[in-house]
Amino acid sequence: MSSTLAKPPAPMPQASDYSQRQLDKISFQVVMQLIAWLGLLLLTAPSIIILITSFSSSPTLQFPPPGFSLQWYTSLFSFPELRAAALNSFQVALISTIVCVVLGVSACLAMISSKGRWVTAVDALVMSPLALPGVALGLGMLTFFAMVGVQLSLFTLIVSHIVICTPYVVRNVLASLTQLGSSLQEASTALGASPVYTFFKVTLPLIRPGVLIGAFMAFLTSFDNVAVTLFLSDARTDMLPIRMWSMIQNDLDVRAAAISGVLIFITALLMIVMERFSSLSKSLIGN
Repeated sequence: MSSTLAKPPAPMPQASDYSQRQLDKISFQVVMQLIAWLGLLLLTAPSIIILITSFSSSPTLQFPPPGFSLQWYTSLFSFPELRAAALNSFQVALISTIVCVVLGVSACLAMISSKGRWVTAVDALVMSPLALPGVALGLGMLTFFAMVGVQLSLFTLIVSHIVICTPYVVRNVLASLTQLGSSLQEASTALGASPVYTFFKVTLPLIRPGVLIGAFMAFLTSFDNVAVTLFLSDARTDMLPIRMWSMIQNDLDVRAAAISGVLIFITALLMIVMERFSSLSKSLIGN
């Protein structure tokens, strides 16, 4: 009787089923790797083409280059207008980044410590410049300054760059504060530390990677911005992106490619430094 009620043994997995699962897994990995390499190629191809073109022996932009030469890199040292434009861009980017970090960190501390409904509205308002095309944003800022009677100057340019760069600081710092939580700050306060001491000795060191990454992204965004800079800079303020745009539009000047090569090298070097001190890739993936 017991033998008739016993359950039949479970069927053994077939070798063909196991082979099919392994084949599906390998096929999925191969397809995903091909897609990843294709995406990487599409993202890096423009930079590679510009780098190759910057070593051209031709006086105009053309690819592939007819010959190899370093003359366009050496000619950058005897280009005073270019040095002035680069200095202006660096000055505007540096000032804008410092202000963005101060405003962004302050806003994040206020938003993370409040449970009010206004936090969502403020967050959407701060992020709104990222949702608008650069041309529309630049035109809107130009119209605003014209309505309030403010003449275009270095000040209006810095203000406009602060508007478009602050979202990068806010997004990274807010993500760092969310991951940090509030237990350490509460413990510091319970032990008698003042809010200022708690911020500089507890909070700021822990969110430093987010602050550095936000500042890094804000600086790069400000330095190479074209659309907003084109609307908000006056005739006396020569900016590097506008100078390069003019060189390409008017003369197809190879020196613009040489400038791009220098900027690519500096950006790659800065990214290596940021990766060393703040784990840039891990933070970007986490955000």
